Amino acid sequence: MALLKVKFNQKKRVKLAQGLWLMNWFSVFAGILVFSMGLFLKIELRKRSEVMDNSESHFVPNSLILMGILSCAFNGFAGKICYDSLDPAKFAKWKPLLKPYLALCFFFNILIFFVALICFLMRGSLDSTLAQGLKNGMKFYRDTDTPGRCFMKKTIDMLQIEFKCCGNNGFKDWFEIQWISNRYLDFSSKEVKDRIKSNVDGRYLVDGVPFSCCNPSSPRPCIQYQVTNNSAHYSYDYQTEELNLWRRGCREALLHYYSSMMSSMGAVVLLVWLFEMSVMVGLRLLHTSLESIANPEDPECESEGWILENSLKDTLKSALESLKKIGKFNQVEADAERAEGEEGGKTPAITTVS
Repeated sequence: MALLKVKFNQKKRVKLAQGLWLMNWFSVFAGILVFSMGLFLKIELRKRSEVMDNSESHFVPNSLILMGILSCAFNGFAGKICYDSLDPAKFAKWKPLLKPYLALCFFFNILIFFVALICFLMRGSLDSTLAQGLKNGMKFYRDTDTPGRCFMKKTIDMLQIEFKCCGNNGFKDWFEIQWISNRYLDFSSKEVKDRIKSNVDGRYLVDGVPFSCCNPSSPRPCIQYQVTNNSAHYSYDYQTEELNLWRRGCREALLHYYSSMMSSMGAVVLLVWLFEMSVMVGLRLLHTSLESIANPEDPECESEGWILENSLKDTLKSALESLKKIGKFNQVEADAERAEGEEGGKTPAITTVS
């Protein structure tokens, strides 16, 4: 029994073809939207590529760009088919291509669904990428005189100001690295010498943070040095002072920014997927309704359209049998080639004996 069998007359077929033509062009615009989202996300990721550990994060925008291009191509082609289906003479040239095209549409829709899921599931990978990238970026903050790293200070400062964040996980991350360049340290000073000698790695560590960690909403001048020393500042307790420095880490801020962006894009791609599925189902109904016309010379006659010629169970069963036949055929060919090779190897030996 056919799945979703529908009866069509000439008027219904024309309406279906016209509706599908319109839907395909809407899908082209949806493809342009998906392409634009991928391009926008790629640009946003490239802006902060210095604080990302690898290029895996570009998998999502690259996939969106590819899906957008394929969507425009597939739906533009389908729109032409639907337009020509109104004329039996023009539609005849498309008949042999419809089944392979519908098979490609099926796999294309699986890919769209996969890309939509990836948009929701990339949070974990992005988290580790940002954590390691920010850690490395903070280490290079002081290298303002090193070629290839001289821009890192500006990048980190602009990032902390824009996203209202400080450090990787919080402002205390700056206490664990030397973020002040040796160029600006007075090595004749006893305090500098003592601080360098106080740790194994010989780094100048301070309980201070860059100026970009300062919160402009604070009613008092920013305290960025001796942050944990309450006695160094009047009426100050760093554990209760919430307005002085940004409390949120930049990893959390960036992760929230990109995750919310990709989740929104994933929702849009899911809507596009549902629309593409409806277009594919409509195209299949149009294809089968035109193929099942009993008398091609009489376009007014009724016909039947369906999604699957048999039930879903029977269709899957026949597909598995077809795959088994292909496998057996390939095995037979391989055995035949092996036998020919063995015979070819024996022939020279016989000739030599004679």
